Amino acid sequence: MTGENSQSPPSPGRRGLITFAWLWVGVPLAYGLYELVRKATQLFTG
Repeated sequence: MTGENSQSPPSPGRRGLITFAWLWVGVPLAYGLYELVRKATQLFTG
């Protein structure tokens, strides 16, 4: 064994699934962070 990574790039169908999964997690996370900052700003500024 040489220890090299011999994985091929993901197929187009798999790439779409990976993109969808990142969006499935990333969009709610971004919205949650936006709401957190907005509410923290309201809390500390009145």
